[in-house]
Amino acid sequence: MDKWLKRPVALDPGEGSADPKTRKKETKRKPRQYNDNYIFFGFTSTSADLPQPQCFFCGEILANSAMKPAHLQRHQSTKHSGSIGKTEAFYKRKLSEFRSGQTVMMKATSVSSKALEASYAVSLLVAKSKKPHSIVEELILPAASVMAEIMIDKKAADTLKKVPLSNNTVSRRINNMSVNIIGQVVKKIKQAGQFALQLDEMTDVSGDAQLLAFVRYKDVSDINEHILFCKKLPGKTTGGEMFQVIDSFFKEHDLQWNTCSHICTDGATAMTGSGKGLFGHIKKVNNDIKWMHCIIHREALASKRVCPDLCAVMDDAVKMINFIQSRPLNHRLFETLCHENGAEHEQLLLHTDVRWLSRGKTLLRLYELRNEVFMFLKEHLHPLAVVFEDANWVARLAYLVDVFTKLNELNQSLQGKESHILKMYDRVKGFTKKLELWERKCDEGDVSCFPLLDAHLATTDVAWGPVVKLVKAHLSKLSMYFSQYFQDIEKNSERLDWVRDPFIVSESSSNLHARLQEHLMDLSSDRGLKIAFAEKTLTEFWCDVKKEYPELGKHALFELLPFGSTYMCEVTFSALTHIKTKQRNRLDVENSLVTAVSTLPPDLSELIKDKQAQVSH
Repeated sequence: MDKWLKRPVALDPGEGSADPKTRKKETKRKPRQYNDNYIFFGFTSTSADLPQPQCFFCGEILANSAMKPAHLQRHQSTKHSGSIGKTEAFYKRKLSEFRSGQTVMMKATSVSSKALEASYAVSLLVAKSKKPHSIVEELILPAASVMAEIMIDKKAADTLKKVPLSNNTVSRRINNMSVNIIGQVVKKIKQAGQFALQLDEMTDVSGDAQLLAFVRYKDVSDINEHILFCKKLPGKTTGGEMFQVIDSFFKEHDLQWNTCSHICTDGATAMTGSGKGLFGHIKKVNNDIKWMHCIIHREALASKRVCPDLCAVMDDAVKMINFIQSRPLNHRLFETLCHENGAEHEQLLLHTDVRWLSRGKTLLRLYELRNEVFMFLKEHLHPLAVVFEDANWVARLAYLVDVFTKLNELNQSLQGKESHILKMYDRVKGFTKKLELWERKCDEGDVSCFPLLDAHLATTDVAWGPVVKLVKAHLSKLSMYFSQYFQDIEKNSERLDWVRDPFIVSESSSNLHARLQEHLMDLSSDRGLKIAFAEKTLTEFWCDVKKEYPELGKHALFELLPFGSTYMCEVTFSALTHIKTKQRNRLDVENSLVTAVSTLPPDLSELIKDKQAQVSH
């Protein structure tokens, strides 16, 4: 015990002398510099700011303090005694060989890192093109090598072959990029605080039910929307099953249900049911969440029903088209007939009820080729050929073409990315006003709003009365259906006028808290913000306003946050059908789909940093 007590105690850096004035100030040692004569000991110098001696026989690097002849000579005599006393030429040759080896190693490392980066870049292109992963190994890499050899030289072609691009490698790269993208999205969602969901479900080519989710959140300078996941439903497509899939994803990524403010789906019972539906399950964990029925889906439902007389015309049209298009011989003969007559089009379009634009496009093409269709049906003794001789029937066809063309225009105006709900409400509101206008014009006997019908009535002796009466009855029912499916437009549209244009302080702001109304008045008097309002989109403007008026901006962005439709899901399902085909029916589509449709690029530098760079053999 006494032996340990007699040990000297280590002093702190600030200690060493009882009187601070007597302490010696420590001075920094001057770094030792390399001398050319050290080559005779087998040493060169590193290129670092603090030069260190490096043995060019074994590659060992010593400390800067060892840059002394005695230390270097000791290393040579103990480890490389056979090199003592050699000529200067010997040492220079060994140094040259050592530096050459270093250059080769650096080049190999550089090629490996570039090959890894190229592997990720090409894999991203494959994912975006929605092509099979094997296309790189089978086509892209051989084609690139051939082009490089012809345009540059064989050495360049051999370098390209070092990029690892096998089928399995590309699959791994796409999986890594997908995980990285979702990680970025989840991080942005957490930073935003609140987000809205868009959900839809479909059955793919292999019979698997896929649940697709998009998220909408406030980013730094705008509201962004992005794919969140595409998960396979393990069993039935019930609300409970869908909720379990979404809830598992939320728990995995530490997302909270109380930060989800809105959800947009179609009107299917499995989605909207208040008991066993998905929305009912979500309400149990977040009672404040709001549900939005897809506006495009509602528009399609409202325009789907037509009166029996017009429905009969539609049925006749479909039968004619199927007779010509569904039989290869008839299709070829009709195409020849159109070509000989110099028609603008040479084939009809098939009608598909689930494609909402199909009805208008199909009827328009039939009306444009009505003379050729009449000739063809008459030549083949088809019973429906006589309908083209009935001016009333053609008049009804012309009206259907006109009205469904207008409905298609409305449908297309509701589509598109990053379209906020207020803009979609305005489009629907504008169309309902047009319906009222068309009804009034029909009362006056004016059908000029429907150009094809108007032209047909002007060139034939068909009685106007019955046709106009039929048109007015259809417009009246169409207006009624739109009112039923869009009951929330009147309530929400005027209430949010202050969000549309905050510089016109109207009665719509009266439902705001007094403090928010004060902020709105300050905002409406700011000429700088008024200039910004004219130059930016509505969502960008309110993101800027939130920096100056946080409470008012947050309230406005909450109204702009929800999805107005399931357009993003529908478009992505089209991409899914390109990725998962009959030939790739066992593919787990999520990672490929996320990487393909993502607008957020993967962080390649982060991915490469965690991977070991290796070239292909």
